[in-house]
Amino acid sequence: MKVRKRSEFVSAKPHAKLTTGEVIRMLRDLKGWTQSELAKRSGISATNLSLLENDRVEIGKRRVEQLARAFDVHPAIIMFPEYEAKEIQKAA
Repeated sequence: MKVRKRSEFVSAKPHAKLTTGEVIRMLRDLKGWTQSELAKRSGISATNLSLLENDRVEIGKRRVEQLARAFDVHPAIIMFPEYEAKEIQKAA
């Protein structure tokens, strides 16, 4: 095994930054739900879910809590996707 010098290493960088809307869509897709199904489970209309998934409206605390309950995940997974990427995959 070759030993490398500390100066040969480069800091890791994130490969992608997810938006809150992308996380909502990803969680929904991982569950195999349509927007209508998520609307029933969360109490948020399909129209508003579409706006959220496309990052056209701010999510707000109440909606985060509704979606977190529907997906059975901690709200931070939805609000702070850049910190919770590993948890998103576990949520499915």
